[in-house]
Amino acid sequence: MVEGRCFRDDLYYRLNVFPIAIPPLRERPEDIDALVDHFVGQFARRLDRRIDVIPSETREALRHHSWPGNVRELENVIQRAVILLPGGRLTLPPLRVESQPRPAHNEGETLEGVERAYAARVLEETNGVIGGPRGAAARLGLKRTTLQSMLKRFGLPLPRDAAKSAFHGHASPPRPEGLHGENWAAG
Repeated sequence: MVEGRCFRDDLYYRLNVFPIAIPPLRERPEDIDALVDHFVGQFARRLDRRIDVIPSETREALRHHSWPGNVRELENVIQRAVILLPGGRLTLPPLRVESQPRPAHNEGETLEGVERAYAARVLEETNGVIGGPRGAAARLGLKRTTLQSMLKRFGLPLPRDAAKSAFHGHASPPRPEGLHGENWAAG
């Protein structure tokens, strides 16, 4: 953070006199009961609520939750439980079980690779149709020619009919019978 200029270096060195490492709450379930008692007392006073009992199943559920949000998440859960308290017995609102966040960057994944895979998938879903209102270009929000350039850049094969019309926008009309060379277009 200091190198990225997100944190003042002089403040960092003032705070770093004696570093304290505190493991996450999920690694110290023995602290949960004391924290629950503290937060229940704090919010009960603040909200003028009387809490007679915290059931053992409530404490057990709190001890077994993974607490990805750490102590602040526990504090919020207790606050919500005190606010929603119907009587003197503390019950928990449903605890969110969130999936583990996906890593921000996959080593083999680049923006161009993601774009290439998505363009290929859309092209497959449209059965190789590039232009038109139901074509891949429209679904991707691109001009037909832009998609054709992208496919070429990504090394993806152009569908047969798209390769013919890449420069003309449509296939050449058939020549009338008996006209050859330049004469057929002039007539």
